[in-house]
Amino acid sequence: MRMAKANNPNEADSGHLGNLKRLAYFAAVVETGSFTAAAERLGITKAVVSQQVARLEREFHTALLTRTTRRVAATAAGQAFYERCALILAQAHDAFDELNEAAAMPSGTLRLTATLDYGIAAVVPAIAAFTRRYPRCKVDAMLSDQWVDVMAGDVELAIRVGWLTEPSVQSRQIGTFRQLLVAAPSWQSRLATLAHPEDLGMLPFVANAALREPARWTFSRGDAQRRIVAANSVISLDATLAVREAVRQGAGLSVLPDYVVADDLAAGHLVPVLPEWTLPSGGIHAVFPAARFRPAKVRAFVEVLQERIAAASA
Repeated sequence: MRMAKANNPNEADSGHLGNLKRLAYFAAVVETGSFTAAAERLGITKAVVSQQVARLEREFHTALLTRTTRRVAATAAGQAFYERCALILAQAHDAFDELNEAAAMPSGTLRLTATLDYGIAAVVPAIAAFTRRYPRCKVDAMLSDQWVDVMAGDVELAIRVGWLTEPSVQSRQIGTFRQLLVAAPSWQSRLATLAHPEDLGMLPFVANAALREPARWTFSRGDAQRRIVAANSVISLDATLAVREAVRQGAGLSVLPDYVVADDLAAGHLVPVLPEWTLPSGGIHAVFPAARFRPAKVRAFVEVLQERIAAASA
């Protein structure tokens, strides 16, 4: 960016600093679509915002905004300039945050999301441990089987279970889980008829509609045997915990994550089916918005959750 020339070094420094401040004013106008809303966001008067943006346009002889009675919008040149401004301001914000966080304990409210089943089984206990360890932190968690976009800005961290399909995010695998074919004990006599995965179609299956292919499963035994089978879905439910309850009630067989059925298997409320055959394992990932800087509270929570995952698998 070429700055307007000044008459002396002091004026040059003042001009550079003034232009940097005007970047924030201009970016706020583009993002809010209004001088009034930009002023409210920045905590200054509308007149100051309007004057400084107008000065920016005069200095560079370029129209950056189109103004109507209803809305302010960026021109083509203004949009290109805004994209550079947003990057500069984000980097500056990161620099100050990183400096502030370097010597600080984790603090503030952590906004995260996780699936309902894994959230209840693992994330909520980790939240309790996290807030005990870091009393200056609070947690606002959205536990839902509905996908939440971490790039939308509503959350700082997502705990994903399964296979990642988000190309624009940063992620870190912090654990794994197994998938298990299970049934209620009342099915024991009929389970004796199952000798191979291909026999699965003879019995009713409870499908998890939240999965990409809820009735198609790949079974393996050793390195040589691999079977892809289609289940006989009689019930389809869109939540993992609902699928587990249907299986507990004897509605049919299903494939469920180990963290969902571990207690039921230990208590005898569910029994494994075809245990000599295995299903593909999945990953547990911490997913972050694409950014260079990661707050201390985010890093600390991931560490707590990973510690608990490691302890549970030991």
